Amino acid sequence: MMTVEQVVAANRANVETLFGLTNKAFEGVERLVDLNLQVAKTALGEVAEGAKAALSVKDAQELLALQAGLLQPSAEKAVAYGRHVYDIAATTNSEVARVAETQFADFQKKFLAGVDNAIKNAPAGSESAVSLVKSAIAAANNAYESVQKASKQAVEIADANFQAVTATAVKAAQTSSKSKRG
Repeated sequence: MMTVEQVVAANRANVETLFGLTNKAFEGVERLVDLNLQVAKTALGEVAEGAKAALSVKDAQELLALQAGLLQPSAEKAVAYGRHVYDIAATTNSEVARVAETQFADFQKKFLAGVDNAIKNAPAGSESAVSLVKSAIAAANNAYESVQKASKQAVEIADANFQAVTATAVKAAQTSSKSKRG
C-alpha cells in the first residue's frame, strides 16, 4: 500500500514528466517554424533573383538554360528541406522515447520492489503462486525488450530507406538538370 507521501511524489514526478515532454514537443515545433521561416525568406529572395534573370533573357535558348539552372538547386533544396524536417522529427521522437524508457524502467523497478515485498510476506504454501507471478513478470520483461529491439530496428531501417531515397532523388534531379542543359 502506498503512503500519501508516495502518491504525492509519484503525481509530482508524473506532472514534471508531462511538462518535460510538452517542452520537447514545443522545441520540435519551434525548430520546424524556424526552418520554415528560413526557407520562405530564402525562397522569396530566389524568386526575386529568378524574375530579374528571366526579364533579362534575350532568346528561348537562354531561357531554357536559365530554367535548367534553376531546376537542379530547387530539387536539391527540396530534398534538403525534407531531410531537415525528418531530422527534427527523429530527434524529437528520440527524446520522447528516451523519457518513456526512463519512466518505464522506474515503474518497473517500483513494481518489482512491490512484488518482492509481497512475495516476502506471502503465506506458507503459496510457493506455486509466487513462482507463477515471477514467471509472468519475466515473460512480460522479455516481451517488452523484444518489442523495444524491434522498434529500434524498424527506426534504423526507416532511416536507411530515407537516406537511400534522398540520394536517389538528388541523383535524378542532377541527371534531369544535366540532360536539359545538354
